[in-house]
Amino acid sequence: MPSEHAPAERETIAIEEADVDEVLAMSGGDPRAAIKALLIGQQFLEMELQKARQEASWGYVRGRPSRETRDASEG
Repeated sequence: MPSEHAPAERETIAIEEADVDEVLAMSGGDPRAAIKALLIGQQFLEMELQKARQEASWGYVRGRPSRETRDASEG
C-alpha cells in the first residue's frame, strides 16, 4: 500500500529490561503467564486495528460518517 511506511522509515520500538521485568512481576514471575497475557493484549490490539480499518474503509474514505456514528446520533 502506498500509504504504509517503508521498513527503514518506521519508528524503532524500544523494549528495556525493566519492561520485561515489569511484565514478569505482573504475572507473578511465571513466564508462561506473562507470554499468555502479552498474546491476549496483542490479539485485542489486532481486533481493534481491524475494526478501525473497517471503519475507515466505510466512512472516512467516502467522506461520510460511519454507520456506528450515524446510528448513535439518530438514536
